[in-house]
Amino acid sequence: MHEIILCKLGEVVLKGLNRHSFEARLMSNIRRRTNRFGRFKIYSRQSTIYVEPMEDTCNLDGAYAACKQVFGIIAIARAQPCEKSKEAIFETARTYLGQALTEAKSFKVETRRADKTFPMGSIQVSQWVGGALHDAFPHLTVDVHHPELTVHVEIREDAAYVHAPSESAAGGLPIGMGGNAVSLLSGGIDSPVSSYMIAKRGVQLEMIHFASPPYTSQLAREKVLQLARELTPWTGRLTVYIIPFTEIQEEIRRSCPEDHFTLIMRRFMMRLADRLARELRCKALVTGECLGQVASQTMDALRVSEDVTDLPVLRPLIGMDKEEIVRLARHIGTFDTSILPYEDCCTVFTPPHPKTKPNVEEVREMESALDIEGLCDRAMAGRDVVRVRY
Repeated sequence: MHEIILCKLGEVVLKGLNRHSFEARLMSNIRRRTNRFGRFKIYSRQSTIYVEPMEDTCNLDGAYAACKQVFGIIAIARAQPCEKSKEAIFETARTYLGQALTEAKSFKVETRRADKTFPMGSIQVSQWVGGALHDAFPHLTVDVHHPELTVHVEIREDAAYVHAPSESAAGGLPIGMGGNAVSLLSGGIDSPVSSYMIAKRGVQLEMIHFASPPYTSQLAREKVLQLARELTPWTGRLTVYIIPFTEIQEEIRRSCPEDHFTLIMRRFMMRLADRLARELRCKALVTGECLGQVASQTMDALRVSEDVTDLPVLRPLIGMDKEEIVRLARHIGTFDTSILPYEDCCTVFTPPHPKTKPNVEEVREMESALDIEGLCDRAMAGRDVVRVRY
């Protein structure tokens, strides 16, 4: 029998009558992610999704790495199927985990008997297989509390499965089950992390980025697209809508008080994201804002920014500190790209003393000097669309 991948379900098992739709979406996501590694049979049994290679040419290493980043899977293991007999289980453990058993100093066997028709109980299987493995590897000692190696045996409907300890996987909910949203993607550390966190809740994302040539360069644009590429192992395929923002920023600088520049710029970003969201029938906006991190992220400033949209504004980083955000950025693989020294539009015309406690009514009055609708219409008309695939 071929070695296979066992994907353990996380929160999905807590669902009620709609659990089937979550499992179906998860299997569809797994199928899409593993497709480039060969033909796999993907099916669900007893709170586990099986990824079984259909050809000898399948790249199981690649499929395993891809499945590990699929939201909805809490743990993952490579396993060897065998016949449902104690002798076959022992022989499979001896050969499949032989190197690990040779290198370990202590071990135990842990059995889960999902097939209740199997004639031996879980403890009986663990004792018998453990005794046989101890005879085969006499240097091992049995340690049921803190073993160096745990041999896992799962006796299920179709076969028995032997594997080493599972590894942690992405967790969360399957992409697509939480609706869809537009995420504001800059070239910094925060916005890719916020996109990852909201995707983990099953949200399908559309990305919007604001570019201000000639103040921002082609390298800055490529940096943002690279961040999108680095997110796709987690989010699946992404579309990045790049909105020209130069005219808007220059008009704000000409017509509005300097200390309010960043706030009014943020309001335009939210307006444009709102327009895109409604066009794509998205249900929310996502930002990387963190309370108190910069002047435009005080409680008063956030109120002013979101005043221009009535869509929910999701801020998954709102209560995190920078150290936590950086740790997550390293985990998802975006940190090194985020710190590349290419400017983005948020750093253009930054005021030396930005307003930290703005008033909504005052900001609305300042904006009355601007042709808001015309500026937004021209920006949306000049957008560029880039599709990024995993």
